[in-house]
Amino acid sequence: MALVLALETSCDESAAAVVASRDGDCQVLSSRIASQVEEHARWGGVVPEIASRRHVEALPVLVETVLAETGVTVGDLDAVAATVAPGLAGALMVASVTGRSLAALHGRPFIGVHHLEGHLASVQLADRSPEAPYLVLLVSGGHTELIRVDRSGGMLRLGRSHDDAAGEAFDKVARLLGLGYPGGPAIQTAAESGDPQRFPLPKGRVSRPEGGFYPYDFSFSGLKTAMLRTVEKLRSDQSELPLADLAASFEQVVAEVLVERSLRCARDQGLDQLVMVGGVAANRRLRSLVTEQAEALNLGVTIAPLKFCTDNAAMIGAAALTRLARTVTASSLEIGVAPRWSLDQADDLYKTPPPF
Repeated sequence: MALVLALETSCDESAAAVVASRDGDCQVLSSRIASQVEEHARWGGVVPEIASRRHVEALPVLVETVLAETGVTVGDLDAVAATVAPGLAGALMVASVTGRSLAALHGRPFIGVHHLEGHLASVQLADRSPEAPYLVLLVSGGHTELIRVDRSGGMLRLGRSHDDAAGEAFDKVARLLGLGYPGGPAIQTAAESGDPQRFPLPKGRVSRPEGGFYPYDFSFSGLKTAMLRTVEKLRSDQSELPLADLAASFEQVVAEVLVERSLRCARDQGLDQLVMVGGVAANRRLRSLVTEQAEALNLGVTIAPLKFCTDNAAMIGAAALTRLARTVTASSLEIGVAPRWSLDQADDLYKTPPPF
């Protein structure tokens, strides 16, 4: 059995977990998260300086708690892991410095983890995880990407958003509608009683320089503009906005775009498995639509467990265990953090000297 203490502070969630690998299965022995949502909601979004300060306050308590709950000491661990890229620089530093310090003090290997690789690994925390190769729809607050995962562990990005990620679009439209922060849960709640067909909205496409469109890429800027124009017209015509119908129409078109392009990509790649991970993967309309349409095409669907869709440390631990199983020994203790770092450079996190 391999044991890892994992830390995550890339944005506004402080998290720690102890994760184990038994006979190839990933098991979460303890997972704790300290959310900052209520504090950042007052500002309508994440304030980096506040996030960093709260991580410093919360992370030591979380580490102490997960170790106590599992009866594990740092000396019992096979490695300490932490997110080192991408994310908010100051926030990333908290988990990175904490993880490297614990590793150095107790003579344990340190595994620096790419945040998106953590999201990809979150599907390993499901009751039954899929066997590669498969296509992953990674859809979160900061990222909307289609990634092919092969048996060797290789990852190839096949589609992406060219402007806002889907989660950012949810936040901005929720702000437009006065629904609060975070936007995903707020819009989902407002949309429950709404008519998703009332307002026709565009499914943004991205033009190729040579003509035509990128078949698997996303753009949400036109959709946001259409929502703004719709709201402006409604406000000029009537005093009260039909919030439920607006929210439902927006949520529906986002779900349709994500599902249609994901399924097309999976078919074109000859893949029979689709995986969905990330914070937006918690959306009920999206989960229902992808399951229904994939089933009609005889495609298997695996969605990350609801509690591991948003940022958490268990997924970072799962990614670290996968790396250890593939003979990665450690990241350099000299490694820093990188606010931006592409997933196709994730292997560089284990090189000496480190890339940053």
